[in-house]
Amino acid sequence: MYCQMIQKVGFCIMEFTQEEYTQHYIVTALFKLMREYDYSQITITDIAKKAGVGRATFYRYFKCKEDIVLYYFKHGAVEFASMQRFLPRCREDYVQMVFDILKMFKENMGKFKLIRKARLESLYLDYLNKNFVKLFDKEHPSLNAYTPYLYAGMLFNISMQWLDNDCQENEWKLAEVIVNAIYS
Repeated sequence: MYCQMIQKVGFCIMEFTQEEYTQHYIVTALFKLMREYDYSQITITDIAKKAGVGRATFYRYFKCKEDIVLYYFKHGAVEFASMQRFLPRCREDYVQMVFDILKMFKENMGKFKLIRKARLESLYLDYLNKNFVKLFDKEHPSLNAYTPYLYAGMLFNISMQWLDNDCQENEWKLAEVIVNAIYS
């Protein structure tokens, strides 16, 4: 579903399928339009036209505009996971992982601001909830069923407040605050 890494002569080349390019163009088109127009005014036709695809092609990949935002989150999570080199084993490893999450969030601050402006942050919270539940069911099945919602809610609320402050606080210090809240 996502790009394939191929090693050639000492370096890796990422190869994308036609579907991945098309989805990328559609996601990019939506965010470009969101910079110019109110989200509620943007139509599927507008997105398809901006992406250089037909409406039928749009509907091959997405049912509605919100699906584009969900795809953006999913693609970001896959990208993040591909960058992780190890599983966290101690407090310092968790601080590093949370730092990496915050760094990636900050790099995408513009898109998150557009999502917030469009009042679509509930999609982000729902995405976090769903994926923390999946993670905890797989990695920590013996923990309380509410624990993944605690983590998702904390990450969501802190990241939204940080976004409202233009991500000015230092990522490392913020990562330590988050991990300290868990480890306390």
